[in-house]
Amino acid sequence: MSSPIVAVSRQIPAPSVEPLTQAGFDVRYRDVDSPCPPEELRALVAEADGLLCLLSERIDGALLAAGPRLRIVANMAVGYDNVDVDACTARGVQVTNTPDVLTDATADLTWALILAVARRIGEGERLARTGRWAGWRPGELLGMGLDGKTLGIFGMGKIGAAVARRAVGFGMAVIYHNRRPVPDSPAQYVGRDELLRRADVLVLNAPSTPETRHTIDAAALAAMKPTALLINTARGPLVDEAALVDALRAGGIAGAGLDVYEAEPVIHPGLLELDNAVLLPHLGSATREARAAMVQLACDNLVAVLGGAAPLTPVNRAG
Repeated sequence: MSSPIVAVSRQIPAPSVEPLTQAGFDVRYRDVDSPCPPEELRALVAEADGLLCLLSERIDGALLAAGPRLRIVANMAVGYDNVDVDACTARGVQVTNTPDVLTDATADLTWALILAVARRIGEGERLARTGRWAGWRPGELLGMGLDGKTLGIFGMGKIGAAVARRAVGFGMAVIYHNRRPVPDSPAQYVGRDELLRRADVLVLNAPSTPETRHTIDAAALAAMKPTALLINTARGPLVDEAALVDALRAGGIAGAGLDVYEAEPVIHPGLLELDNAVLLPHLGSATREARAAMVQLACDNLVAVLGGAAPLTPVNRAG
C-alpha cells in the first residue's frame, strides 16, 4: 500500500515537515517562503491526501476539485477565514486549525502594542534614531498612563481572556462584549455600544466573519472617546481602515496599534503617514515556541486523520 501524500503549501519553521516524514508520508513540500499561487497550489494537491496550508492560501471549491483525493486540510492558524469550510464539509474533507498554542504569544503582542501606542514608543524611537532628539523636555511625547483606565475587549475567546488577565498588573478595569456572556469571567460583560463608549483602550480579538466585517467603522469610531486607543491583533477586516485613517487624522481617537490589515500585505497608505498609528507585520504568533507548536499541531492533525483517527482540533464534522 502506498504512503499517503501530504502537500505543504509554503515554507514552515522547525520542526518543519519532519513530523510528517517520520510518520511515513510522501511529503510534497513547497519550500518557498511566499504565498502559493492558486494554479501552483492546484497542481500541488492534485495527488494529495492531505494539505497543510497557511492563511495566505485560499482553499475553495476550485482547489478542492483539483485535489479529489484530499481528506484533510490542516490550516496552520487559529482563524480559518481563508478556508471555505462548507465546501470542504460537502466533499467530506476534514478541516483543522491550531488553537490554544498561540494564545499567550498573541496576548503578549497585544500588550506590546497597547504600551507602544499609549506611551508613543514608535514616535520616540524615530526621534532618537534620526538624531532629532534635543534632550529631555518635560512636555515631550506625553502619553497615556494605564492605571485606573478601562480596557475594552471585543471578542472574549481564549486570546481575549489572556489579554484581560494581563490587565490586572496594569491596574485596569476590564469590560468586554461577546456574542454571549462568558461564564465565570472576572471582566464585566457590556453591550457593544457601551463598550465603545467606555473603553480607554479597545482591543479586537474577534474572528473575521460576515457579521464582524468593519465592526469598527466610522460610526463606531465616532462613538469612542477622543482619547481612546484602538488595538487590532485579530483580523484586518474587522476595521474599516479608511474610516480609521480619517478618525486618527481628525483626532476622533488618539491612536491605533495594528498587527493585521484588510488586504495583507497591502497597508492603507494613509496609515503609513500617521505618527499616531503603530504598525506591525502580522507578528501575533511570531515566537519560536508558538510557531513550532503550530507546525506540530497541524502535522499531528494530518497524522491522526490520515491514520484513521479523529482530528485533534476539528473545525468541521466531515464524513
